[in-house]
This record gives sequence, structure tokens and C-alpha cells, in this order.
Amino acid sequence: MTRPWLVLATCCLSLFLVSMDVTIVNVALPALARDLHASTSGLQWSIDGYTVVIASFLMLAGSTADRLGRKRIFQIGLAVFALGSLLCSFAGSIEMLVGFRIVQAIGGSMMNPVAMSIIVNTFTDPKQRARAIGTWGAVFGISMALGPILGGVLVQTAGWRSVFWVNVPIAIAAIVLTAKFVPESRAARPRRIDPVGQLLIVIVLAALTSVLIEGPMAGWRSPWILGGFVVVGVGLATLIGYERRRVEAMIDLRFFRSVPFASATLLAVVAFSSFNGALFLSSLYLQTARGLTASHAGLCLLPIAITLAICAPMSGKLVGAGRVRLALVVAGTTLAIGGLVITALDLATPLAQIIAALACCGIAMGFINTPITNAAVSGMPRSQAGVASGLASTSRQVGATLGIALSGSIVGVAADDPRFPTATHPFWWTVVAGGVAVIALGFVATSRWARRTADSVTDLVSDS
Repeated sequence: MTRPWLVLATCCLSLFLVSMDVTIVNVALPALARDLHASTSGLQWSIDGYTVVIASFLMLAGSTADRLGRKRIFQIGLAVFALGSLLCSFAGSIEMLVGFRIVQAIGGSMMNPVAMSIIVNTFTDPKQRARAIGTWGAVFGISMALGPILGGVLVQTAGWRSVFWVNVPIAIAAIVLTAKFVPESRAARPRRIDPVGQLLIVIVLAALTSVLIEGPMAGWRSPWILGGFVVVGVGLATLIGYERRRVEAMIDLRFFRSVPFASATLLAVVAFSSFNGALFLSSLYLQTARGLTASHAGLCLLPIAITLAICAPMSGKLVGAGRVRLALVVAGTTLAIGGLVITALDLATPLAQIIAALACCGIAMGFINTPITNAAVSGMPRSQAGVASGLASTSRQVGATLGIALSGSIVGVAADDPRFPTATHPFWWTVVAGGVAVIALGFVATSRWARRTADSVTDLVSDS
């Protein structure tokens, strides 16, 4: 007999692992820079190497699980993730660490979209599904916020390698629980593998991340950087053209005819780029510029965890009650306030002011995650749950990747440079702009016109 809430708890363990690992490394960045002699771009790659690979393979993992079995792919992902974590803990150089982070990410890409697909197929009642997604959103937010806090304690007490050790027992526990409680399931009509589309996605995301990270050092007018932008443009145009003609595309472009779904994709990119960029710069600022220890820097980020823990369930209730617009307006407003509070950041800025700004970002992420997930899977046929949730998860990871890459590019100086605090000002203004964009998209996504487009896409996809 299936126990839905035990299934949800097991799936949330995988979410906790993948999401926490996006942020737990942030607090370890100064230690990595010292021990592995890493440059700022190397530090960016230690995070973006992980997020780029996850973003690139999430959709493939979702559709593969729909075909071969969600439980099977989920367990394989957990095992690969645990192996990658062990390898990361033995890295002797920043290049080795980035390579092992890629192994981690391959496992991680098999976990979150597959877990969401399992949840969607377990909770068939819309109200129960909304509550389950709200719980999922709470775990996601808490894990993202606890990453820097737990990372700070581990770096301070056991060294940076310990931030990877902590993943292994959790992954093993999730594998055992999956074997015991999660039933096997497959899509009635799974989508075919799309190798060309998959390759183009990897090329576009890798090229875009490369030019954003390496641009400040190489020079924005250098042949390599300009060539990278050309690869991004040509690759994206080719991907859209190819997927439009393909019968069973990896990216079903018809989904984007739904205004709520398209808006959710943009919301994920905007919100997660703001949040992850803020975490990246804040971790460097607090430790390198202000001289705080890793554990003290982690404690400064504790309000993010608290606000996320409080606000994510509240967002789930609002979404379940049909008040998606309110959740998005709150998210956008608090995100804009969070950025505005520290647009004049310097070495004398009170820590209380910085903590308040980060807490606002935590509130924003707590309120925005559930509307994104709900828009991605609600109304879609259950047979396409893996693809739809994969697209939503990909948007989050793309946002995280771009946020870290852009924050480093915008600042353009090392964290130990006296100009670093002032150099962050333009990025905080982009966070303010991101908050305004979230509010605008919230009104667009919840309009009557948007709901009509969602209904028409549901009928179109269901009939195909």
C-alpha cells in the first residue's frame, strides 16, 4: 500500500541534497580560494559547473524516468550524487573540484524532476497536490538557506571537504527509503529521447556561462568572448527551430503558449538569479571584505532560513486557495526591498542592515517557489509530469547559474580588493529590478487572458 506522505518525505530528501549543495559551497569559497589557490572565476565555476550540468540534463532525466521507471532513475541519481560528493572531498585542485562537481550534478539532474514527477503521480487530488507542492517548496527554500549556515559550521570545525561528506549518509538513507516506500511508475506514453536537442541545450548553457564568467578577465571584445556570444545566439536559434519541427521534442514549445507556464519560467530565472547572486556576493563580502569567520558568516544568513521556513508553507496555502497573485506580489516586493536596502553597501554598513536585506530575499524565495512549481505541473497531463517539472527545475538552475555568473561579471574585482563593496552596487540594483519584474509577471500570469491560454494549451497537449 502506497503511503503518500512517506513518499513525499523521501522525495524531499533528494531535493534537500541537490538544493543545499547549490548554496553550501558558498560559505566554503574563501577556504577553497586559500587551499586550492583558486581565482574568482575558478570559484564561480565551482558553483556554476554544478548548476550548468543540472540545468542541461534535467529535462532528459525527467523524460528518461517517464520511460524507464521513475523509481529506478531516482535511485541511480542518488548513488551517482553520493559518489560525486565523495570525489569532491578529495579534490586537490580547483580544476579537479569542478570536474567532480560535474559528476555530482549528473546524479543531481536525475533526482529533482523525477522526484516531482513521483509526487505528481502520487497526489492526484488537486488540493492534496497543492499541499504537497507547498511542502516541497518549503524544503527547497529551507535547504537553499541552510546550505550556507551548515557550511559555515562545517568549514569552521572540520574544513571545506566536510561540506561534501555530509551528502553521503543522506543519499544512502534516501536510497533505502525509496526502495521501501516509493512504488515504481512510468508514463503511459513516454517521450522519445532527443539527442540533438540535448546537445544544443548543453552547448547554449555552457557557452553562455563561459562568456559571462570569463568576460571580465578576457575582455568583452576579445575574439573568444565575442565568438562565445555568437555560439549562444546560433545555438539558441537552432534549438528553437529544431524543437519546433520535431514531433516529440525535448522542449515542448507548446507549453510556452500557456502564459502562466511561460511566466513561471521567467519568474524562476529572475528570482533564482537574484537570490544566488546575492548569496555568492554576500558570502565573499562577509568573510573576505568584513573578515568574519565562516561560522559567523553562516549565522548572518540564518534569517534567510527562518523566513523561508515561515513563508514557504504560507505560500502553499495561498496557492491552494487560488491566491497566486498575492503570493507573487509579496515575493516581488520583498525582493526589491532586499536589494534596495544595500544598494549603498560599504565596509561600515551595519550587519543588521545586511541581515535584514537577506531576510527580505528569504521571504521572496519562500513565497515564489510554490507558484512556480504549481504553474509548471497544474493542468498538464500526468504523462508529461516529468517533462513539465523538468522545465520548471531547469529554469531555476539556469537562474542560479546566471546569477552567479552575472554577479561576478558585474562586480569585476576580487573580494579582497578594497573596491569590492562599492563594486557590488550595480548588482543590488539588478535585484531591485528583478523584484519589480516579479510583480509585473505576477499580474500577467494570473490574468483572465493567461488562464484562457493555459486551458487551450492543456487541451492541445492532452490531445496529442
